[in-house]
Amino acid sequence: MTVIAQARLAIHDPHDCTDASDELPILHAIYDTLVRRVGKEFVPHLAKHWLVTEEGRNWTFHLQDSVRFHDGSTCDAAAVALNLERMAREDKGYTLGAPAVWRQFLGGAKLDVIDALTLKITLAEPMADLLDVLEQGFIVAPASFSALDAKEYNTQVGSGPYRLTSVSNDRITAQRVDDHFAGQPENEVITWRLVTDPANRLALLERGEVQVANSLDFEASRSLGSKRHEYLSPVAIIYLLNAARGPLADARVRRALSLAVDRNAIVDTVMADAARPLPGFVSPNHFGAQKQVGDLPTDRVLARRLLGQAGFGDGLTLEVDCPTRLPDEAERLTAALAAQLAQVGITLNVHVHSERENYAHMVRRKEIRDLCVFDSSPMSTYRVLYEKIDSRVAGSWWQGYANPVVEALIDQGRLTIDRLSREEIWQQAYGILQNDPAWLTLYNPIRVIGMAGEHPDFAMPADGVIDVARLPQLDEAAV
Repeated sequence: MTVIAQARLAIHDPHDCTDASDELPILHAIYDTLVRRVGKEFVPHLAKHWLVTEEGRNWTFHLQDSVRFHDGSTCDAAAVALNLERMAREDKGYTLGAPAVWRQFLGGAKLDVIDALTLKITLAEPMADLLDVLEQGFIVAPASFSALDAKEYNTQVGSGPYRLTSVSNDRITAQRVDDHFAGQPENEVITWRLVTDPANRLALLERGEVQVANSLDFEASRSLGSKRHEYLSPVAIIYLLNAARGPLADARVRRALSLAVDRNAIVDTVMADAARPLPGFVSPNHFGAQKQVGDLPTDRVLARRLLGQAGFGDGLTLEVDCPTRLPDEAERLTAALAAQLAQVGITLNVHVHSERENYAHMVRRKEIRDLCVFDSSPMSTYRVLYEKIDSRVAGSWWQGYANPVVEALIDQGRLTIDRLSREEIWQQAYGILQNDPAWLTLYNPIRVIGMAGEHPDFAMPADGVIDVARLPQLDEAAV
């Protein structure tokens, strides 16, 4: 048995949108998706190949033959269509603070089952980045829909490389499936174990009681030596800026904030070097991030000049909303930011929120004060632009920002099927958003995973999600 120790343990409706790096590995083990993400690209999975036409509006998927769900029923084009219909329901796709995430992309789509292995999707609006959504479109046995609708989350029936065998408050176990079309995983049984304390996760790994320990303390984990693996989390730690009203409605003030911050110092003081400064609105792991981009400059002379031009030469007080977790260092981060902004005459008045879900709903309702600590986690560059930056959509996390040049690029990108051309479009948007920031971007965390045995070629996927089906063979011996 291979045991993975992690800080949180949960499994919910697979059609509710999540970016949780502790839940996604379980879902990807149990369920197949039409495509898989490898680095910044997509490769065939349940879909052997696909064709897209009409500027990203018509998609035809050709499926693997003879795939069955763990209950023995057939995983065919009709089953996939039922899953996409369910994902698009108004009551599905919920994520923290934001309902119906998938409906905004799949709502109104026409689904045509051409034959048992061919499905045609005609979207209501073109979306060249549809694979970003389908990579999390977990294909569930339709017979289990009613149990999931009744919130019986112990019922999880997919066609993936592992079959769920038991669920408890502190452990979830899955058994390898024979003859899976994508190949046989190295490890026969996977158990995800809840261990909330990172020191305990490290100790269990060192004693050989678990084979993988995720989210370890950056410094303490150095005791693992070659069993310690660092990886860059694509989660962006940011401050959302209220561009609808107040001082930050002025682009000069937003840019002044960005220029006033020394991101390297923030990484050093708040994260003890366990992060990388974030020079744009998405991480370097994202499709469309500009290549070979250095750190954003710190120029407090120019920051003061911009503040003066905006009418705040004598100083400015900004009201900040700050949660106590997600990110867990939010309060320390805000204190460090306040110290830096004081050097250009900006004072922060901090309002702390202990209920994280209530905080997310406040942000979604656009009730933030001047700025708020947040994280941005979708791996889809298009989703970030569409849901968070496009003023015409005014999505759940949009806070009043508008840039017609960026929005013209969004329109161009959603129609551009050629992936290299679309990447260049997103890179243009990336550069514009550096000079006219919608957010105050700060850093991507560096995370640590510990793994039993010697695996010099192991590397975490770009999305920071453990791919259990592709883990190396792991011994139960102590490291």
